[in-house]
Amino acid sequence: MFNKKTIRDVDLKGRRALVRVDFNVPLKDGKVKDDTRIQAALPMIQYLIEHCAAVILCSHLGRPKDKLEPEFTLKPVAERLSELLQRPVAFCPVTVGPEAERAAKALKPGEILLLENTRFQKEETANDPAFSAKLAALGDLFVNDAFGSAHRAHASTEGVAHHLPAVAGFLMEKEPTYLGKALASPERPFVAILGGAKISDKIGVVENLLGKADRLLIGGGMANTFLAAKGLAMGDSLVEAEALPTARGLLQRSGDHMLLPTDVVIADAFEAGANHKVAAVTAIPAGWRALDIGPETVKAFTTALKGAKLVVWNGPMGVFEFPAFAAGTKALAKAVAKSGATSIVGGGDSASAVQDAGVADRISHISTGGGASLEFLEGKTLPGVAALLDK
Repeated sequence: MFNKKTIRDVDLKGRRALVRVDFNVPLKDGKVKDDTRIQAALPMIQYLIEHCAAVILCSHLGRPKDKLEPEFTLKPVAERLSELLQRPVAFCPVTVGPEAERAAKALKPGEILLLENTRFQKEETANDPAFSAKLAALGDLFVNDAFGSAHRAHASTEGVAHHLPAVAGFLMEKEPTYLGKALASPERPFVAILGGAKISDKIGVVENLLGKADRLLIGGGMANTFLAAKGLAMGDSLVEAEALPTARGLLQRSGDHMLLPTDVVIADAFEAGANHKVAAVTAIPAGWRALDIGPETVKAFTTALKGAKLVVWNGPMGVFEFPAFAAGTKALAKAVAKSGATSIVGGGDSASAVQDAGVADRISHISTGGGASLEFLEGKTLPGVAALLDK
């Protein structure tokens, strides 16, 4: 259960709510290219407006080098948010300081202000107390709705909570509730699917899920390290040599719960237009690398999903940003959608994959946070959640 206070538990009338949102969205030619994350925050913003709060929004965008870089400005986000809400959204070209304080103080109940990218200040990622205090000075209540950044102890996600009463927004409540319920008492059979490039990022997740899931399907680059741990020659595939002993240990523990690829799509270079073909995992030639799961593996993984009651998926099955190596991920996305199981897809690349495959509307829950949902699946406490007031 989610045992933190939310915006439903506090009086909002006449308050200035400083709200941490996750507006880390892709921009192209000064416009928002994908507004999924902005759309996800709308119910919470509407609720604050309806309950007569003045709303001051802050977010990071991209990875600027702690200074103003025009391609990472949140101004286009303010414009898109204004279109979606059909009401004005003021934009402040700074994050903290006298100009931000004047803009925040001038806000009337029901009005909205978006501050400039928090990561234009190096103090943000350092969780600097003085910067947190300046940010907190803009509001009298802190609302954290950025589940996608909850695993980071930054000034705008964790630091501010030491200066203001801190409560959760709807997304911050929904994500841990959904994921927590699924992991605490999973419907069975429970199938977990893990992909992505590196096993080292997901060792904790594999360990945690081995004890919980009935089947664990492994694809993507991380499968290469497991296959190499079984003694297979992987050609030029990405293999994490330092993770091989861990992979061997996990293979021994997993028995027949873990399913690995039996065939892969291999390429003679890491390029979108590289020569490619299907090969058995026992027959990868030198100079070639595995960049996707093969058709036999897709069949086996699809069969493993039949009858599943819960499916949790984090990470693509191949280099799906190259069309030639996207087939495995897309086929699996369709199989998950078709399975009839309660399906939870962990943010980032996996969320993009289900969108690309056109099945997003048939997934029970798409997490807005890649790293945060991973750490949650690992059983870790998220700093952004821990900092909120208890119920």
